[in-house]
Amino acid sequence: MVGCRNKKNVMTKEQKNEVIEVLKGKFSQYSNFYIADTEALSVEQVGTLRRACFDKNVEMKVAKNTLIKKALESLDGEKYTGVYESLHKVTALLFSENPKEPALIISSFRKKSNGAKPELKAAFINGDIYTGDSSLVALTKIKTKNELIGEVIGLLQSPAKRVLAALLHHHEKQAAGSTETAAAPAAE
Repeated sequence: MVGCRNKKNVMTKEQKNEVIEVLKGKFSQYSNFYIADTEALSVEQVGTLRRACFDKNVEMKVAKNTLIKKALESLDGEKYTGVYESLHKVTALLFSENPKEPALIISSFRKKSNGAKPELKAAFINGDIYTGDSSLVALTKIKTKNELIGEVIGLLQSPAKRVLAALLHHHEKQAAGSTETAAAPAAE
């Protein structure tokens, strides 16, 4: 969990403020984050999930829901309104530059463990909010910025290649035609 606790397992006001600041930094740094329920996972499973996230450059943080909400409200309360109702039970936050990587990690983790956890509570992707576990399949199919750029470049290159091929074919035809006309007078 983000932050430290004292002997009574209660966070001080300073510790809470520190956690809020860390979370604000993460929410500002990433335009994509997922909110997952990891309550039913064992310590070993959470460790495995953390390693999977680390391997794919996804940051995983666990924090109290009230602190997450305070961090979001202090940044832009209106922008994140749809996320607040997802803040219940045990919450793990997955931050990523790639909008679909956390969805792929969750799906892969479920397949390997033959389970339904972690459960997706919500995802904030470039300003859009996806709520509920039923959104997970759709989120695994989101195209990344680089994939979209590649598709656009491919679409733009295709007509250009056709034009170049047509020009080359036309030029070759003309060259072959001029060779034939040059050869024809010599035959006379």
